[in-house]
Amino acid sequence: MKLFLAPGACSLSPHIALHEAGLDFQAVTVDFATKRTSDGRDFNAINPKGYVPALELGDGTVLTEGPAIVQYIADQAPASHLAPPNGTVARYQLQEWLGFINSELHKPWGPLWRATATDEAKAAAREAILRRLTFIAKHLEKQPWLLGDTFSVADGYLYVMLLWAKFTAVDLSSLPVLEAYRDRIAARPAVAATHASEKALRSQK
Repeated sequence: MKLFLAPGACSLSPHIALHEAGLDFQAVTVDFATKRTSDGRDFNAINPKGYVPALELGDGTVLTEGPAIVQYIADQAPASHLAPPNGTVARYQLQEWLGFINSELHKPWGPLWRATATDEAKAAAREAILRRLTFIAKHLEKQPWLLGDTFSVADGYLYVMLLWAKFTAVDLSSLPVLEAYRDRIAARPAVAATHASEKALRSQK
């Protein structure tokens, strides 16, 4: 498998999942300015949507969209317990969390990354993000992970959003449960290995 990524982008979520699952894969970076990959390919030909992540399977099939990719990864390593078994209520709860993070938390970050966004748009985005994070924090007051006692790919996705908060002036000081949760994930060996890998990928540019 090849994971097409940009260090620090939302592709960090499937990158973490691959390390957590212990699967063999190749990390391939994407230069968004040129749309070229580090292995010399045209990224638009791989994923016409033009953004990461994308996961190329051994037979050439390409999966896009983070929530789909992380579930595929989890299903390749069921012993990792990164996703509940298909057909269970817990699996649908995982999909519920992935959908919520993707549409209600990930997307509102857009204005905070755009240099052309107005101060008013950025303030509105931070307000919306904090409202969603407050909801999540209340859920995590009752249990260590989004699905209960087991770390899942949804936790890996949420972790990326919490890292972004550091760089976009989204103040989490009023939500200490999320700060502790973020730090708990950062301390996981697979997550530390993923960060080390992305640091190395950055240095290769």
